Amino acid sequence: MDIRYSANPQDVKRYTTQELRDEFLITGLYQPDTVQAAYSHVDRMVVMGIMPVKELVPIDKGIDVWASFGTHCFLERREAGIFNLGGKGFIEVDGTRYDLGYEDCLYISMGAREVSFGSVDGADPARFYLASTPAHKACKTTLLTMEKAGHRPCGEAAQSNQRVINQFIHPDVLETCQLLMGLTQLSPGSVWNTMPAHTHERRMEVYTYFEIPEDQVVFHMMGQPDETRHLVVKNFDAVISPSWSIHSGCGTANYTFIWAMGGENQAFDDMDSIPTTKLN
Repeated sequence: MDIRYSANPQDVKRYTTQELRDEFLITGLYQPDTVQAAYSHVDRMVVMGIMPVKELVPIDKGIDVWASFGTHCFLERREAGIFNLGGKGFIEVDGTRYDLGYEDCLYISMGAREVSFGSVDGADPARFYLASTPAHKACKTTLLTMEKAGHRPCGEAAQSNQRVINQFIHPDVLETCQLLMGLTQLSPGSVWNTMPAHTHERRMEVYTYFEIPEDQVVFHMMGQPDETRHLVVKNFDAVISPSWSIHSGCGTANYTFIWAMGGENQAFDDMDSIPTTKLN
């Protein structure tokens, strides 16, 4: 498991491009029949990529859970949200099977012990993207489709940021402990996400980008508002955003991304907005 420690914003100002990528960018999440995991010490967020091809893959495959988390199973003191970004798949949670199509989401409550991932067709495998935060109470494991999500249109074509924020793991949709998670779709011709930019001092966030054409990229903007940086990201890459950093992107084509948040509260609009003209 890849461990990412917290970074001081004053230190980040001196980072090279490679140091920025090593600290904040997560790549190579989907490898056949493995669990690829990154553990961020920022609000203890864990990100996983799981692509079952020939096997039923347990959530802790290749992970020493006790050494990493001090628990007997991964979700003993955690909750998780999982999106399927590939072919048809399924997740088994303590003997119950949940079938997930493309862009379906499963919320798994704290306390689940046996969790495994499978693909219906290994030639078109599922790609399970998981985000997990610490939890202090059990909620209800729930399968969520796009129809069940909350839909929040925003932006406008004239500013190249027309998009729909689809809220899956959100207080208006279901009860969770602290995890928030959703999927934002940019309209054709729009390339900017989360612009105007913001920070949220009380929460961290992880973005994972997908539906980026093979020959295109997204320039992910990060850093403090008065001294921004950028990362060039490709399809299925994820980026860790500490609370002090903006998190916005501009693509060379439109794309989709998943956001996952954890921290002090679940107030989606608890953010400090930054006028675009104030960015440096």
